[in-house]
Amino acid sequence: MYTIEDLLEIMASLRDPADGCPWDLGQDFASIAPYTLEEAYEVADAIARQDLAALRGELGDLLFQVVFHARMAEEREAFGFAQVVHGICDKLIRRHPHVFGTEEQRRRGAEAGSWERIKAEERAAVAAGEAPSAMDGVAVALPALARADKLGRRAAGDGFDWPDAAGARAKVDEELEELDAARQSGDRSAVAEELGDLLFALVNLSRHLGLDPEETLRAANSKFESRYRAMEQAAAEAGTPLAGLGLDAMEALWQAAKRAGH
Repeated sequence: MYTIEDLLEIMASLRDPADGCPWDLGQDFASIAPYTLEEAYEVADAIARQDLAALRGELGDLLFQVVFHARMAEEREAFGFAQVVHGICDKLIRRHPHVFGTEEQRRRGAEAGSWERIKAEERAAVAAGEAPSAMDGVAVALPALARADKLGRRAAGDGFDWPDAAGARAKVDEELEELDAARQSGDRSAVAEELGDLLFALVNLSRHLGLDPEETLRAANSKFESRYRAMEQAAAEAGTPLAGLGLDAMEALWQAAKRAGH
């Protein structure tokens, strides 16, 4: 069975300037980053489908992305795979004092808020003299819903938040009113801004309801797709393409699909 050492050697061979693969040699961090994101999404997709065979393969693809980035960094004498492994091990040990800490820390067990407190201390250390911000370290490349959720949680950690879901729900109504006003003005930039504010408010409401906005939207996407496919099938069985039906007929098929449990 191959080992991680084999994978590292394969990666080194692919990037060998004399005998490597031209495609692999032509890549850099920026060109590989989209593939890294794609592989992460494919891991999530395999999990959502509960396909463990696919998950094994997708995890391998994602691991290869880590090895690829580490190899390019090593070529620049910045760091290598060993430093990546060391860094994550160090971080996990540091962030789990209730497992790896002193006897007293292990006795106290996991403490509420300790994870975020330790992360805040790490951010302050990285700032090295600069004024640290609760917003530090929230990756810009995160999916927008996930990033909005993290930003909201960071702000909530400083007390900038509603005390309950009612306040977050009221904010949704407020943003809807502002969106309607922007639409009346005809200013597209204002409409875009207010729509963004509405989406952000909905993410905050999700957080207060204890729901992951990314997961809830993914479920809604799946439901919409299932119902639309059922509509297409029903229209085909009736001998009429769905696109040839009017909105009233489409709505009737939609409601039928909904009643059927799609």
